[in-house]
Amino acid sequence: MNLKPSLLDNQKQGMRVSHEDEQASYQLSRHLSSLLPSTSHRPVVVVCIGTDRSTGDSLGPLVGTKLTAQNLSSFHVYGTLEEPIHAMNLNDTLKQIQRFHKNPFIIGIDACLGKMKNIGTVSIGIGPVKPGAGVNKDLPPVGDIHMTGIVNVSGFMEFFVLQNTRLYLVMKLADLIADSIVKASYQFPSQEKNTSFLQRLGKYKA
Repeated sequence: MNLKPSLLDNQKQGMRVSHEDEQASYQLSRHLSSLLPSTSHRPVVVVCIGTDRSTGDSLGPLVGTKLTAQNLSSFHVYGTLEEPIHAMNLNDTLKQIQRFHKNPFIIGIDACLGKMKNIGTVSIGIGPVKPGAGVNKDLPPVGDIHMTGIVNVSGFMEFFVLQNTRLYLVMKLADLIADSIVKASYQFPSQEKNTSFLQRLGKYKA
């Protein structure tokens, strides 16, 4: 579902919050709740993209691992440290999600590079994430909405920059994103969880 920004009120335009803001989790969860479907008949699927082979790019799998540990009853989570979703299996993953979830509402989670002043912030808004854009990979966009954490600076040797990103910062951003999603899930109508397609079809390996 793509909505033009002009059709939305200012509250739904998108926002960026620093992980150092004491109200960050509350602000993100409230904004996320405002973007979610109003009915549980449309399943919410959280797709956490990245790989544990790169510190900067491990944000998504870290978020997925933290969410899986919470055993959320209302959201379906894909992409963890054990079963990462990355360039090699992203297309197949998206096809399987569409197969096992009827008209899913997808939240795309990914790390990204940005301006120096924005490092350590989390962005949330309408529209998909574009995995691999920072390292010139042509991958399909993911999500009706997105949550991204800016882990380092863009503009030069992006692959090397991701490899040399501080794990401490990535962990702080993962904690913030996961906590805000958990808070938002409490406000969403519960539905019976389906078995992950990764469990049905076997695990992907990094």
